[in-house]
Amino acid sequence: MKLKLLLLLLFTVTGITSLAQEKVFNGRVIDAQTGEPLPFVSVYFKNSDFGTTTNFDGNYSFKAIPPTDSLTVSYVGYITRSKAITKEKVQTINFQLQDNSTSLAEVLIRPTENPAFKILRQVVAHKALNNKEKLSAYQYESYNKIELDVDNITDAFKKRSLIKPVTSILDSIKLIAGDEGEPVLPVFISESLSDFYYLKNPKKTKEIIKASKVTGIGMDDGSLISQLIGSTFQEYNFYDNRMNLLNKEFVSPIADGWKLYYDYDLEDSLYINGVYCYKLKVIPRRAQDLVFGGYMWIAKENYALRQVDLSVGKSANLNFIEKVKIQQELQPTASGPYLPVKTRLLVKIISVGKQRPGMLAKIYTSSRNIQVNQPQALQFYAEPVELAEKALKHNDAFWNENRHDSLSATEQHVYAMIDSVREIPAVKTYVEIVNIIINGYKTVGKIDLGPYPYTYAYNNIEGHRFQLGFKTNPDFSRKIEFSGFGAYGTRDGRFKYRASGRAILSRRKWTEVGISDKEDLQQIGLESDKIGDNALFLASSRFGELKRPYRQHETELWAQRELFKGFTERITLRQRSFNPLFPFSYVFDSNENGVVLKNSFSTSEIIFDTRFANNELFLQSENSRISLGNKGWPVFNLRYLLGLKNALGSDVSYQRLEANVKQDIPMGILGTGRYELEAGRIFSTVPYPLLEVHLGNETPFYTRNAFALMNYFEFASDSYASLHYNQHLEGFGLNSIPLISKLKWRMVLTGNVLYGHLSDANLALLPAQDHKGRDLETFSQFTNGLPYAEVGYGFENIFKFLRVQAFHRLTYRNNPDANNFGIKLAAQFNL
Repeated sequence: MKLKLLLLLLFTVTGITSLAQEKVFNGRVIDAQTGEPLPFVSVYFKNSDFGTTTNFDGNYSFKAIPPTDSLTVSYVGYITRSKAITKEKVQTINFQLQDNSTSLAEVLIRPTENPAFKILRQVVAHKALNNKEKLSAYQYESYNKIELDVDNITDAFKKRSLIKPVTSILDSIKLIAGDEGEPVLPVFISESLSDFYYLKNPKKTKEIIKASKVTGIGMDDGSLISQLIGSTFQEYNFYDNRMNLLNKEFVSPIADGWKLYYDYDLEDSLYINGVYCYKLKVIPRRAQDLVFGGYMWIAKENYALRQVDLSVGKSANLNFIEKVKIQQELQPTASGPYLPVKTRLLVKIISVGKQRPGMLAKIYTSSRNIQVNQPQALQFYAEPVELAEKALKHNDAFWNENRHDSLSATEQHVYAMIDSVREIPAVKTYVEIVNIIINGYKTVGKIDLGPYPYTYAYNNIEGHRFQLGFKTNPDFSRKIEFSGFGAYGTRDGRFKYRASGRAILSRRKWTEVGISDKEDLQQIGLESDKIGDNALFLASSRFGELKRPYRQHETELWAQRELFKGFTERITLRQRSFNPLFPFSYVFDSNENGVVLKNSFSTSEIIFDTRFANNELFLQSENSRISLGNKGWPVFNLRYLLGLKNALGSDVSYQRLEANVKQDIPMGILGTGRYELEAGRIFSTVPYPLLEVHLGNETPFYTRNAFALMNYFEFASDSYASLHYNQHLEGFGLNSIPLISKLKWRMVLTGNVLYGHLSDANLALLPAQDHKGRDLETFSQFTNGLPYAEVGYGFENIFKFLRVQAFHRLTYRNNPDANNFGIKLAAQFNL
């Protein structure tokens, strides 16, 4: 009996011991909707306090004797999940968490000062010591990965005619999303490996793209995309008071004025990689502001930012964006200041309707081999972004060896899926249509046909105007480009044309030469060089009744070179003829019989253009350069024009000088101010078409460089100065008004001022009648030093894309046909 009891006890103890064996638990926690890893998630045994947290990549691993039969994961903003554990010694348990769209407003009652505020004051006080910009220089190797996916793929979406050919591929989407996640259709994935350099004084950056791999649907220009996907465009520094994200200025949660925008909770203290940190919850004071919510971890020893997990929700005043999430891990350098070593950004673009797809953008950046305070020679930073010659030619073996993090099985499948989708004929057709809409051209071999906005017009001079244009593409040549158009009017029966060619002599210091010959209709005051790059406005100006139209034959020969970074010089030789299709004459000469009138003229000119834009970033796109701005510095333009009488039959000798400066000014809480200041003078007597005929706007549409309530041809000057100013207040003020804040409107204020003068000598060239005795139209003059002035106020972001402004004319209200009040509309697609 004793032996039986002893054996029973032995088996019982053995069984208990086997159940209580230490086991290894590991796995990954991701967002079920986006597939992105979730860092800092709590992983613990159900109904216990024992567990761990996921790392930056969403992974966890620990050893334990399980006290319960389930493993639980929880994270603020997500639905808590539990999974059963098994008897295996090593268990891999992955979790996919669903977003919890409902949240309760918090009511915080504190008898004394919020303890988090004391920490925030110390963080701000130590910013200068911890900010990477304290370093005289730093450099590192950067790995960058970008993926674009279509999400919200419903059954109704799959049944669409365009999507049906992709159905077989969509059936494999579960390999991308996982068994529990929501399916997404990848359309683009890229990787880049680069060396990034920073110099503090003068402030310069340089990135050398050593390797780039781009796979996408409709992505043809790999050289351009490779320049866009590097660290230059993925720099997010929370130590700046405001961060540029999605081309908007977001307030950092550790900004100097943090208390105006944020509240905080001190939630926990814990060790992260051996460093004791405070865990702070970040709470926006107004959800409509461009601010963040989430968590940040502050190192106790030096109050440095160690990790962030922050989001911008759909309540923020952003268009087409449902969610922005940014996660970052920072580590100290040998000299003290912290540098980001891993950054993950997710942007969810909103679906237009429940049955329509949306878009996900996922960006991951990591840095290694960091070196500090070892600046390069100043000339080294001359070209901010440089693409290595063999950057696009590396094989899979190179990437397997050099990428910072190996691709997951899901990411490997993404490459294969994109290759399959883009070979489907229906997809190719759709991509081509979208490309035509965006770029205006259709590619046919080595020729691009277009631009299509100019294909047809109808007006009182030409009747039905039909136009067909073209330009050669890089498949034809990477050094020479030819372009042109032919047009025909059914009423005037005349053929119009333009033929041009240019040669790129150098890409390093961009240098080109070109020649152009054109014959076409123009309108005084509405010439293409005045309207700028507003192609739709220029195309629409050919419809209806043309205002003071004239035929012009123009030949140009030019040369352009970037002499040094940001400084470009251009010289142009131009010959033009002016043949009016409306009553016109000017005093050409005088003799004993009186004045001699002419109703046409020609000019031969030499034009010098100088442009300076400090810190301007250009990307080279095959045979052209694309400006990405210059980080808020003013842009200066100077033009000197010399007219040569008797040269190539020219009738006029004159000199003209123009200067222009424009700038976008970030103003923090007040949004962004944008001004354009222009001045010019004509030093000679000239026929009035060569004067400055100020650009009016008789249409219902807002045009930035026109005066909203000025009529066409209302004012002309030989010396002038003007200012166009717009203040975009973003959500300032309106975000604080109940109900109105939910509309997400943004207020915009406008002021336009112009003063000009017309000399007596130029007035004397204007006869009352032309050579046929017909009365001539004239224009108003500025009197008694009074400028033309108008102000506007209104709202943008109405229905996400509409801008409506009311304008009041403040001066010259009694002019003939003066329009003293008006409403102008504009369609714009801004975030």
